[in-house]
Order: sequence, then C-alpha cells, then structure tokens
Amino acid sequence: MTVGTDARLTRIRTAGRYLIVPMDHGLTMGAVTGLKDIESTIDAVTDGGADAVLTQKGIAPRVHPNKNGAGYVVHLNGSTTVGPDEDDKRPTGTVEDAIRAGADAVSFHINVASEYEREQIAQLGAVTSDAAEYGMPVLAMAYPRGHDVEATDPEVVGHAVRLAEELGADVVKTAYTGDAASFEHVVESTRLPVVIAGGSRGTDRETVEMVRGAMDAGASGVSMGRSIFQHEDPGAITRAVSAVLHDDADAEEALRMADLPVEA
Repeated sequence: MTVGTDARLTRIRTAGRYLIVPMDHGLTMGAVTGLKDIESTIDAVTDGGADAVLTQKGIAPRVHPNKNGAGYVVHLNGSTTVGPDEDDKRPTGTVEDAIRAGADAVSFHINVASEYEREQIAQLGAVTSDAAEYGMPVLAMAYPRGHDVEATDPEVVGHAVRLAEELGADVVKTAYTGDAASFEHVVESTRLPVVIAGGSRGTDRETVEMVRGAMDAGASGVSMGRSIFQHEDPGAITRAVSAVLHDDADAEEALRMADLPVEA
C-alpha cells in the first residue's frame, strides 16, 4: 500500500472503521425514495456520522456541496433491475474519471460464481492496477451469486473476500452470513478490512443487531445503502449504526443514542 492510498483511506474511515453509505442505486433501481433529493439525504447521513458516501460519477456535483467533510467513493460498474440480468455488471467509469470527480476511493462490484465471474475478475484486476498508479484505494464489492451457491454460505463468502484480496483490493464488502460465529470465518479468510452490506431494509433493531454481530466477528464496518437512505430518518439510523461502529454500543444503546424506538 502506498502512502497516498493510506492517506486517502483515512478520508473514508474513522479510527480504522468504515461507515459508508452507497447511493449508486439510482442507476440500478431509478430515483427511489431517498434518492430524488439526494442532496438532503447526503447531508443527513454525513451529519449523522457516515464516514463516506458512494455514488456513480455523474452524481459528484450533487455530492460535494452536501457531504459535510465526509469522504467520497465513486463506483465503477453497474447494471439495472429492469435489464436482462442484474448480475451482468458492466464498467461505467475509470479510475481517472473518479479522480476528476474528486473521489477519495473507487469501488467495483464482482459477482463470484455467476456466469460473468471471468469478465468481472479481469475487470477488477485492471481497476486495482490502474488505481495503484495513482495511490487510489479500491473497495471491492464481492458477493456470491448464481450457479446454485448460497449467498450467505460462510465458505463461499470467505472465498469471495479472499478473491478480492488476491486481485489487489484494499477493502472488501460482502454479505453478512447471519451470525457472528459464522462470519468469523469470512473475516479470517482475508487480511483486508471486511465491511458488510445492508441488503434490503429490515427493522431498526435488526439493522443494528446485524452490525453488532459483524463487529463482534471482527468486521471493520459497513457499506449500507437502502437500510439507511430509505429510512424515514436517515440521519437517525446513521447515528445508531455509528454508535455501534465508533462507540462500541450494543443494539439497545445504539437505538437510544439515536432517539429511535427500542423495538422488541
């Protein structure tokens, strides 16, 4: 890792822990709740404690005036829910595009075990090589998808995060396996910082309990989109997640600290 890469990583984390809010879903799903007025959402989540936000490159002008000093990640591939196959993520930008957009890091999604795995392995390898030329950190989003693999199988998820390290990523995002005991194998499968995805939105308590379980297993944080930006109060749920990550709170403490109901 170069000095520049490490310096840029400090802009998207706090004390080694990552609370990233991806909002690239406008490409994937359209202007869904929380993304029409993305400026207000970015302001709310970064004011609530997000270390960084993540979008496609074209949204950069809407990000910078509203991120309250937080870091910025540009995502470099994508697909849509209305297209022929959502797993077929195609490149949408380059490391150079991200630099021009003022990014502190780039991210790239790879679907391990899908029929597109070969192409995406090659593409991620090329991105990490390009990024290394500029000291730009790479967040690999590595998920088991397709060919009858179980998306939360610890062995397969562990393989996915190791693949990201083998290809030169600096941080890896993946699916949570459901409990701390099984997720320990995933964290132990790589020396990279591992952050978990949020997935579809659950209750506030389910969200913070999932984060607590991941942290207990040795994770380094979260990259959580819909569970945060589609919340009725994105700032509050960000504060709750931040309390777990940055204050080591348990689920009930985190909800109380964020003035959210402590659900049964």
